[in-house]
Amino acid sequence: MKSIHTILLISATLISVSHAADWRQFRGNAANSVATGESLPTEFSGDTIAWKADLPGRGLSGPIIVGEQVFVSSSSGYTQDRLHVIGIDAANGHQQWERQFIATGRTITHDKMCNATPTMASDGQRVFAFFSSNDLICLDLAGNLQWMRGLGSEFPNASNSLGMASSPVVVGSTVVVQVESDAESFACGVDAESGVTIWQIDRPHAANWTSPSILQATDHQPALVLLQSSKGLTAVDPVSGTVAWDFDKGASTIPSATVDAGSVVIPSNGLTAIRPGADNKFELLWNSSEINPATSSPIVVNGLAFALNKGGVLSAGDAGTGERLWQLRLRGSFSSTPITANGFLYLFNEDGNAFVVKPDRDKGTIVSQLDLTEKILCSPGAANGALYVRSDQHLFKIAKRP
Repeated sequence: MKSIHTILLISATLISVSHAADWRQFRGNAANSVATGESLPTEFSGDTIAWKADLPGRGLSGPIIVGEQVFVSSSSGYTQDRLHVIGIDAANGHQQWERQFIATGRTITHDKMCNATPTMASDGQRVFAFFSSNDLICLDLAGNLQWMRGLGSEFPNASNSLGMASSPVVVGSTVVVQVESDAESFACGVDAESGVTIWQIDRPHAANWTSPSILQATDHQPALVLLQSSKGLTAVDPVSGTVAWDFDKGASTIPSATVDAGSVVIPSNGLTAIRPGADNKFELLWNSSEINPATSSPIVVNGLAFALNKGGVLSAGDAGTGERLWQLRLRGSFSSTPITANGFLYLFNEDGNAFVVKPDRDKGTIVSQLDLTEKILCSPGAANGALYVRSDQHLFKIAKRP
């Protein structure tokens, strides 16, 4: 019995390590932009580009990584109605498979956006590609179609003239999607295996481009999905769709909330931090109008809160009090959300310039830069010691040279 118990412990450890090495959805496994346990290159140069893979059409969606595979979505055609889901070998950048579908919903977007704006998600066995047309497609890791939901045809009024951008998240066996517009708005939990809707709730009727966040389970509450809108932030049970609590002080409709050590940092009147507690209540910790994110979502790590404003200025604040500590001006405009790993920030501006920033409590220092020469609007992913980022034309892998 002891040997069996030991084998089970080892197996559980290996599964945990494997999961930690993945980057399974927008802003990572915990949807907080923190690449836990990753050691990424900090000195960028042409030599750190391990490979560059061709991509079809257009795409603002970030890459996700499961094991030794990278997955990315694209859209093409005059009306952006052709949907692409692509599996790529993480070791060499070779395309393993590509599947194409025809959109069932509205595909018109702002010129800066495209149908492939939301980032994909995965539960480790399947990948879920979501598009501005509100098409939700499930494939296994070999590219075999498992199911498809045309939410755009099921709910034809749930769209807007600029395009939809919310990325799905996976919590347990539930895929949570947020579909919000002026005319029709809802969020739903879809069973990962069958594609059947488990629950659906009404949402505020207003255009919204934020993505769900995840509040991890504690001793007194299960894991919750955080849905943000102009009205505020709503915590929802991903299993039943039951609303646990509401923060009703208003929030941004572009950058999304993030979670750190049980506290939730919301783009609301700058940044607002709350701490959920027992009995579905929360405590207001602080508010700072000086740390004001624009398009990029905020990041909280190692006691510091970071936000990028419209001018490409990176602000750092005390995560405990909200006091602004310093600012660092970067070059260009930013649409993507940065990520952090091993004490460094990784940022990509719209012109394709990559920045590695070392943040301390007193200041932020640019330690490395690299010009990828292509427009980058997506948020990067990180796994197994490598950084992945895409433009319309290419997917780049940035890694330390052997």
